[in-house]
Amino acid sequence: MSVGRGRIGYVTEKASKKTAPRLLLMDGHSLAYRAFYALPAENFSTSTGQTTNAIYGFTSMLSNTLRDEEPTHFAVAFDVSRKTWRSAEFAEYKANRSKAPDEFKGQVELIGELLDAMRVRRFAVEGFEADDVIATLTTQALAEGFKVLIVTGDRDALQLVGDDVTVLYPTKGVSELTRFTPEKVFEKYGLTPEQYPDFAALRGDPSDNLPGIPGVGEKTATKWISQFGSFAELSRRADEVKGKAGENLRAHLESVTLNRHLTELVRDVELSCGPEDLERLAYDRDTLNVVLDALEFRHQNFRERLFAVDPGAQEEEVSPSVEGVEIDGTVLGSGELAGWLEEHAGGTLGLATVDVWKLGTGSVSEIALAAAGGPAAWFDPAQLGEADERAFSAWVADAARPKVVHDAKAVARVFAEHGWSVAGVTMDTALGAYLDKPGRRSFDMEALSVEYLGRELGPADAGGGQLAFGVDEQAEAQALMVKARTILDLGEVFEDRLDQVGAADLLRDLELPVSAVLARMERSGICADREWLTNLEQQFADAAQQAVKDAHAAVGHEFNLGSPKQLQEVLFGELGLPKTKKTKTGWTTDADALTWLAAQTEHELPVLMLRYREQQKLRTTVEGLIKTIAPDGRIHTSFSQTVAATGRLSSTDPNLQNVPVRTDEGRAIRRAFRVGEGYESLMTADYSQIELRVMAHMSDDEKLIEAITSGENLHTTVASQVFDVTEDKVDAEMRRKIKAMSYGLAYGLSAFGLSQQLGITPDEARKLMDDYFERFGGVRDFLHRAVSEARATGYTETIMGRRRYLPDLNSDNRQRRDMAERMALNAPIQGTAADIVKVAMLRVDAALREEKLSSRMLLQVHDEIVLEVAPGERDAVEELVCREMAGAVQLRAPLDVSVGVGDDWESAAH
Repeated sequence: MSVGRGRIGYVTEKASKKTAPRLLLMDGHSLAYRAFYALPAENFSTSTGQTTNAIYGFTSMLSNTLRDEEPTHFAVAFDVSRKTWRSAEFAEYKANRSKAPDEFKGQVELIGELLDAMRVRRFAVEGFEADDVIATLTTQALAEGFKVLIVTGDRDALQLVGDDVTVLYPTKGVSELTRFTPEKVFEKYGLTPEQYPDFAALRGDPSDNLPGIPGVGEKTATKWISQFGSFAELSRRADEVKGKAGENLRAHLESVTLNRHLTELVRDVELSCGPEDLERLAYDRDTLNVVLDALEFRHQNFRERLFAVDPGAQEEEVSPSVEGVEIDGTVLGSGELAGWLEEHAGGTLGLATVDVWKLGTGSVSEIALAAAGGPAAWFDPAQLGEADERAFSAWVADAARPKVVHDAKAVARVFAEHGWSVAGVTMDTALGAYLDKPGRRSFDMEALSVEYLGRELGPADAGGGQLAFGVDEQAEAQALMVKARTILDLGEVFEDRLDQVGAADLLRDLELPVSAVLARMERSGICADREWLTNLEQQFADAAQQAVKDAHAAVGHEFNLGSPKQLQEVLFGELGLPKTKKTKTGWTTDADALTWLAAQTEHELPVLMLRYREQQKLRTTVEGLIKTIAPDGRIHTSFSQTVAATGRLSSTDPNLQNVPVRTDEGRAIRRAFRVGEGYESLMTADYSQIELRVMAHMSDDEKLIEAITSGENLHTTVASQVFDVTEDKVDAEMRRKIKAMSYGLAYGLSAFGLSQQLGITPDEARKLMDDYFERFGGVRDFLHRAVSEARATGYTETIMGRRRYLPDLNSDNRQRRDMAERMALNAPIQGTAADIVKVAMLRVDAALREEKLSSRMLLQVHDEIVLEVAPGERDAVEELVCREMAGAVQLRAPLDVSVGVGDDWESAAH
């Protein structure tokens, strides 16, 4: 059944909802600061260390407001500095405000870059605050017949509210806005908007360091303004106010008069343009995608929400002719697939699927194929006849028939459930995008199509998953065929781009083969002991509850250990413990702060809090493992090749890298992973000191190479050289410092970071590094060279040619530049180690198949490979693993492999 020629893009009609122009004005600094405290900074940062929570929160508020309010004109105002006309007239103005947190620095600048890419006008005028700019634009806009919306966290803007001016004030983080109309202002304060600055002047404003009148609160201020009508009238008739409050008013009349002057917003700031010049423009999508990629936002619907309010997209939506790519699509019935393949499968085909996932297994409900030039087909695999099934299975497994897919690992895994093996994949568009820009966080089809092809997929295509066309089979089929064609076209783009950046070999020889290995590992999973995990979960829950009881006993009363506010009151109020770092919500009680308090004081509460949090975290980890045990009794984690910019693999659902390695509790959790039925044991194999061996090879430092290859204890040997003592004089503390130093250098550790890790001063850490480099000058020169070369080229490179792009190396922002330099130090080492592990996996997998062994790989976690050993194969597998892993690459400091065997993951440790 033909469905005709389809287009990317869907034509709809919208009636114009607004007749009067609507101007939206946002206070950039105010909202960014609120977003910073509304979202946890530790959850939002780039691989270069730039915190992005304020940017994410600000942009979320921006896109939601644009969606809900549909303004025709838009601008954002920012403060320039704290030096304004107000601070010139009152030196103490805002002088009480603490320095902005380090994590906030650089985020306002990045918000500006994002707004520029959205082609949004932003204002920042020397000597004035953002509110003054907003007041000026509001005044001008009203004179020109605009309706005005103001989004700000500064209540001084309430004086601008009127019939045609509404203030949207954040009242719950960045997710909830209160609409202040004249009626709402009166409901809240009992005053008109015009009276609000009089009220604010009498009340005082601690956030601006404007003093109030002793004994005069909001109720009294409201009563006076209601009675006298204005502050000007109140000041003239101040003698009429009786009692102590009247005395205080008269005594502080001068300061309140100054407050009133400072609170009044300036409405005639000289600006470069007026409201009529602020009409919303179509985004510069290419630049915006670059900015978003650099920010590394991985949240699935973030770009969708932001691009949904692009005026350019909205204009396109109402256009009678939407530009797109046409397809000749056919819905194939039983007996028609074999013929279609015979006609069109001579060249490369794009393949798209709709997968139905279950825990530990999956199936395909729909498949679409697309050929160059337009021919495309859709079919339901459940409806295939025998001839069609044979034809499709043969085509999928034929390495000579090129295929382009999105997420080859997922395709291979789900096809295996149907008994189809996959070969001949020449391009995975997700891996292609990753190798082209390894720092990006989004690899969904919508984002890639927009960025690389300039096309927007319809709502049914975005991101994969079950298509949302209801019973309209033709539309549903057409959408999936369009997706297959998009995959094919993206494949051509990435072939060219990877050739340009020298990553084509990495894709062909490493990433694509590894994806096939990972698909088999995910299907195999690893056996998990549910009863063991259930008992562990209860143990950790009991330990957490005991910590709660002990904490209550230590304080002498009950309180909520999960409440930062209550914990602050107990630690710093009741107990009077030393103050930690100040934040907007009080003194911090994070893990670093509690560890510091435990060292500074003899009180047991900080230790108990740390214990409570650790036990809760362990309980949550185990609970997550239990939930992911499939009906076959095994845990099937999902491995990702596109998360870490260094090339390291990661795992999710569950994240097995979260299982602690060196603690007793972590070892107990690892004992839950057991050898499965039909197998004899688990085997673990990993590289000893792989980062140091890579660093020695890349630096060509003869002394370090000699220390590694001498056969002695590496850290003891290095310590004897750095501290200039014989090896028998090296004590545990010396060895600990050198071990931290050696691994720290491989991770780009700074002198400050080393001092924090070792509990010494930065000067002591710096001397330790100087002593180290005096002995190992080749390492020092290599690290300096790595940064300078990356600054010149814009990227670092592993010995296998994997690039990591670091544009922040030339940033004007010092914090971003410093973080990028640390990335430049560790990326070549970490990336090379990751490449070596992948090569080792391919060699081990190939050798197991070549020698026709039944043993199989199950996991790759950190630098470790976990295998399940079939009966009678232990010696052969151990010899094979050691040989293939050691031979993965030839380094001047040769690779060394350690192997362990046992009934569970922990007992197989070595």
